[in-house]
Amino acid sequence: MSLWELFLIAVGLSMDAFAVSICKGLSVGAVRPRHALTAGLWFGGFQALMPLLGWLLGSRFQALITSVDHWIAFVLLCAIGGNMVRESRTCGACREMDASFAPKVMLPLAVATSIDALAIGVTFAFLQVDILSAVCFIGAVTFVFSSAGVKVGSVFGTRYQSKAELFGGGVLIGMGIKILLEHLGVLG
Repeated sequence: MSLWELFLIAVGLSMDAFAVSICKGLSVGAVRPRHALTAGLWFGGFQALMPLLGWLLGSRFQALITSVDHWIAFVLLCAIGGNMVRESRTCGACREMDASFAPKVMLPLAVATSIDALAIGVTFAFLQVDILSAVCFIGAVTFVFSSAGVKVGSVFGTRYQSKAELFGGGVLIGMGIKILLEHLGVLG
């Protein structure tokens, strides 16, 4: 997997965290640097941890499903991307979100926004991705987007929330199609 492809996946995965960070920025009122740092660390950390866990799971079963791994990657990426596209079409306004950045508030948000990264980690096991550099890269990209999302939310409100989810979903679907077409020999 090229750096460009990994970047696209990282951006796609970070869009859920970006959307939630926008809501956090909207809910907190006066945004301080510690708010952006906290959101970036929680979301970036979990976006790095979950693909690693998925990769560990996928690596254990890789030998059993090597002949269909490209189909699994295609289905997982398209399902995750399709769900993000569907969510982008629902009400774009943020639900009443707790303005707190305390661990009891951030932990469930970080887990919820990174579940899709767990599935991506499974596909990484099939694609022979250098997992340590991939998870560090994904975590860093998500950190940047989440930190920026807090500020975007305080300045622009929810204007970019649904667009971010739509874009992220489209990227993941596109990557799934590309992986399938490469394994079928359509793309070289």
